[in-house]
Amino acid sequence: MYIIIAILILAAGWAGFTFNRFIRQRNWMLEAWSGVDVQLKRRYDLVPRLVECVKAYRDFEASVLESLAAARANAGVAKDVSETGKVENGVTQTLRSLLAVAEAYPDLKASRNFQDLSAALIDTEDQLQYARRYYNGTVRDYAILAESFPSSIVAGIFGFRPDGYFEVESSTERQAPEVKL
Repeated sequence: MYIIIAILILAAGWAGFTFNRFIRQRNWMLEAWSGVDVQLKRRYDLVPRLVECVKAYRDFEASVLESLAAARANAGVAKDVSETGKVENGVTQTLRSLLAVAEAYPDLKASRNFQDLSAALIDTEDQLQYARRYYNGTVRDYAILAESFPSSIVAGIFGFRPDGYFEVESSTERQAPEVKL
């Protein structure tokens, strides 16, 4: 009888410990997503300033500015990680094309405001990359915990499911960029 009670106490203790590990991992994952969100907000705030700077050059390609405005508008409507990843990859591609087209305008490139905004945007993209990497690491750790036996039992009982990874959607982003010297 004492053995059965001891086994039940150990099982309950293990389940409580495992439950708390899931809570801790989930909170780390949410914190990591918050880091991604902060960088996305920072980029979201930089884009209008960059567009206004570029608009000062009247002959600049309107199609690039329109696609950037559309991509920025779509950024606020994503509902989950996967959708956010797709939308933000579109914003990234549009920003790259904006900076590439700006290369053809020496006066724009020489503008101190444009240089400052470009540097801030590059820094934001770097910080966003770090935040994505950290987020994906926390999702990985959470998924390992949820899918490993015996903690998968607790995950199944309490409905712990990891979020999706923040992935690169475009195959062109996976390729090395062409360098022209």
